[in-house]
Parts: sequence; structure tokens; C-alpha cells
Amino acid sequence: MSFRLAKVEPALQLEIERYYYYEAELLDDHRYGEWLDLFSADARYWMPTRANRLLREQDKEFSAEGEFALFDDNKKTLSWRVRQLDSSTHWAENPRSRTRHLVSNVRIAQSQCADEYEVKSNFICYRNRLQDEVDIWAGERHDLLRRDDQQILHIARRKVLLDQNLVLSKNLSVFF
Repeated sequence: MSFRLAKVEPALQLEIERYYYYEAELLDDHRYGEWLDLFSADARYWMPTRANRLLREQDKEFSAEGEFALFDDNKKTLSWRVRQLDSSTHWAENPRSRTRHLVSNVRIAQSQCADEYEVKSNFICYRNRLQDEVDIWAGERHDLLRRDDQQILHIARRKVLLDQNLVLSKNLSVFF
């Protein structure tokens, strides 16, 4: 399915942008349980790997579904990750990292369903860990946002495309 930018009402654009800013706040404040509540029960959180490819092989730049991925989670496995991050025994996040999530270039397309939106956004995630460890990740997110019966938006699908093909950080204990 190709992404076709839609002409959207300014109120919808603002609602979705504010939704993403709120999500970034939850992540930066380590409020992972509240962040998890933003996802639908059938959510998928997927971050394929990336490889350098010749121009004629650009369609193989990212790993395909079913191939190795950095993350390939449903809501249940995301909840395990959240529970682990909230525990005092998670060695990679004790003490906790300081993060800053920046979201921009939010583009919205109407899905085939009336209460769903395909949304692309760019992100930068900065992390300072311990005293001198710094990681910066940039990329693009492809989301499917869906309204529930109370018209509240939830993330039904998230595909995270990192700009780098080699993750140089000592761990990947952040969400994007």
C-alpha cells in the first residue's frame, strides 16, 4: 500500500502532533506504563534491520517481515520490556538514562478505514547514559493510528526505520 499524503483538517494535524509530543514526554519521563497504554491491544512494534544496498537493490535495504529485526513486538512483549525497564534489576538502565525524543515532519494519510490514519514522522532520540555515554538515533516512523469506541487514538502499528544500519550503542534499551 502506498502512502498518499492527505489534505487534513488543521485540527486533526494538531491532534496527532500533540499526541506524538505527549508520547515523547512519557518516554523521556520514563512513564513506560502510560506509554504502553497508547498502543492498541493488537499492536505491533517493528524495527527491521537496514543494510547498505546498491541503487538497483534499494527494495532490499530493510529486512522483510519474518526476517531478523531489532524489534518485533506485540503488546504483550512490549509489556515485558516495560516491566523489565521499570524494575531495579535491569542492568542497562540502572541508573536510568536521560533521553530526549524529538518528533517532526508529521505527515498524515487517511487509511481505508474511517477511524484509522497512516502517519509518517521523523524522529531524533538523544540518550546520555552514566557520565559519558552518548547515543543519537535518527529515523522515520510509519504508524497506523486507530480510534477506539471513545474516539481515543491508539498506535496499532509502528514501523521504525533507523537511518543508521549499524547500531553502535552498548544497548538498545530505548523506544522510538
